[in-house]
Amino acid sequence: MSKPTTKAAQSEATRTKLLAAARELFGARGYADVGTEEIVRTAGVTRGALYHQFTDKRDLFRAVFEDLEAQVITDTARHLEGETNMVAALKAGCRGWLEACLRPEIERIVLTDAPAVLGWEEWRAIGERYGLGVVMAMLQEGMNQGVLVEQPVRPLGHVIVGALDEVALYVVRADDRKSALAEAVGILDRLVDSMAA
Repeated sequence: MSKPTTKAAQSEATRTKLLAAARELFGARGYADVGTEEIVRTAGVTRGALYHQFTDKRDLFRAVFEDLEAQVITDTARHLEGETNMVAALKAGCRGWLEACLRPEIERIVLTDAPAVLGWEEWRAIGERYGLGVVMAMLQEGMNQGVLVEQPVRPLGHVIVGALDEVALYVVRADDRKSALAEAVGILDRLVDSMAA
């Protein structure tokens, strides 16, 4: 009975090593400049173990990207702790997302490589599964509280997420990221204020 558990635990440990190695390497140099041999060597596993866990390098990249998306949402949620007003929470969430995008691995994997490696449709679908759902839930809660103007939640969520993605690219590509971040936060704050009831 304990043998399958041990095998499952070993498989999960191997997967975790591969994800950590790939995340580090993709984050440092980008998808195109990292080969599978380097990933398995860094992870300390065999090539066969990689292909047992993932169909190919792209599949591994997708898993790394999804893990990062989930982590960014979790990290951003920390900015919202204790905040009950959805206008303030939306502002804090936008600021948290932009700050997360300044981390080199987020910039490289989430903003730069993911759309190119996975294609726009898959990149957006994964982003929707994580970020869009959270944004829509916050918008709906704000409308329920009466602090945001009632309007269709799904298209408004797409507008917010689209704006966040674009402004994140603006910030990470700026010569003076600190100033760009301050500008972007100010603009997003005004955008959120414009939705207030």
